[in-house]
Amino acid sequence: MSSKKRYDKNRRLLTVGECQLKNGRYVYRWTDAFGLRHAVYAKDLDMLRIRKQKIQLNKLEGIREPPAGLTVERLFEIWKGLKRGIKESTYSGYVYTFDSLIRPYIGKKLVVHLKRTTILAYYLKLLDERKLSIGTVENVHTILHQILQYAVDDDYLRKNPSDSLIKELKASYHYKSGKRESLSLKHEVTFLKYLMDYSRYQHWYPTFFIMANTGMRVGELTGLRWCDVDFENGFIDINHTLVYFNYKDNDNGTACHYAINTPKTENGVRKIVMTQAVKDAFKMQRDYLELLDIKSIDNIDGYNDFIFLNSKGHVCNQNILNANIHRVVNEYNSMCTNEDEKLPHFSCHVLRHTYATRLIESGANIKFVQYQMGHSEIQTTMDIYVSVTDEFKQKEISSFEEYMKKALE
Repeated sequence: MSSKKRYDKNRRLLTVGECQLKNGRYVYRWTDAFGLRHAVYAKDLDMLRIRKQKIQLNKLEGIREPPAGLTVERLFEIWKGLKRGIKESTYSGYVYTFDSLIRPYIGKKLVVHLKRTTILAYYLKLLDERKLSIGTVENVHTILHQILQYAVDDDYLRKNPSDSLIKELKASYHYKSGKRESLSLKHEVTFLKYLMDYSRYQHWYPTFFIMANTGMRVGELTGLRWCDVDFENGFIDINHTLVYFNYKDNDNGTACHYAINTPKTENGVRKIVMTQAVKDAFKMQRDYLELLDIKSIDNIDGYNDFIFLNSKGHVCNQNILNANIHRVVNEYNSMCTNEDEKLPHFSCHVLRHTYATRLIESGANIKFVQYQMGHSEIQTTMDIYVSVTDEFKQKEISSFEEYMKKALE
């Protein structure tokens, strides 16, 4: 026995699953292969049938209708529950980035409504209105692409709408990764000399001198303990790193947390060779702590007796180090009348790049540089960090010129 035919208010025949509501809107209802009921709505019948056709096409191609109300933030919660194999600090960084830069903008958007243009507009907003760097947006993209891939893998999306988007964005902004920054020899000497000459900054001299003359990563330096420094044999044992991150505390809001992790790479575990000047800087740090009776009071994952401390005996972090660099640079520049002699603004991580540059300029073997820096691949040392200064290039060509001149005499 055939079903009774149904019509809308305009006497148009409605097919299976179609219905017109009392308010005049149309709805199409269906049951998926898992027995779940779904519905889509439209103001007119033609629009409803366009949506119905898309749904039927998705069914034929194996694309499932996502659960009702599957938003970007709900998908992120699924991702959090399934993510494995990353360090706690990396995981916390992902959560912090999502909460601060993704959730406020597109967290409430339905996954099925996310188009390529939607994501591009969002990235442009971060760049043009928030004035974020392309590197920060790339971090955002890393997280967003991962969670949207879950929707693709579960057949809720035909393809990831963020695929290759960051590459296009970089091209449109003429972005080039380039080589890492480093201080010129002149600027490095000026900065360190200023720290030493002014009593209110002298206690920072050992910290920044050691960083600029060992190439340690920030977490490697701030997590260093006295037992890691072998004065007799002249080595610094790098076997862990101190990580610092923000996390959400349901009772107290945003909080800070320290943890001990393994070094960034397997090659990060190493014994850095110290110069005599670096040994002297460590002794200067020890004398400073003893003079003011500052003792390390933190116990982080079983690690204690840290070297680089604030006035209350707590470990330092990257934010503290950068703030003090900026303070010193700003003060020096305010007193410097010659624009050419002013210091550039830089972060503590630039001191790591500076060390690599000084090693190359002094003629160090590239494999030794790789070891001291803790790079997994020598290509990293060559392509990213090795950016010699103009002064060094001029010195090298002058040596070549002198060599050829003598040969032709």
